[in-house]
Amino acid sequence: MNRLQFVASIVERDVLRYTPAGIPMVSARLLHSSQQMEAGIGRSVEFEIAALAAGEVSGRFNQADLGGMFQFTGFLARKNRNSKSLVFHIMDFETYSLAHC
Repeated sequence: MNRLQFVASIVERDVLRYTPAGIPMVSARLLHSSQQMEAGIGRSVEFEIAALAAGEVSGRFNQADLGGMFQFTGFLARKNRNSKSLVFHIMDFETYSLAHC
């Protein structure tokens, strides 16, 4: 199974574009920061990840506030066939508030 869910802010977003097949896509960078427990010890975790929203979700993602906190759900895939770099493909997202904690 390849499913990833995390809370992050949108720190950078490209303009909405269309593939040759007419599919809308938006590339972005997401920033996650949290405290996690590992082996009974608290650990600060922070990462920035390349992300891609395609299809129906791209329209909503394109309108989402930069810097806003969102809960993202999606999967990881190589940037392209020959790349070792990963891209997070956004399948869905919703506004995140501290009430979720």
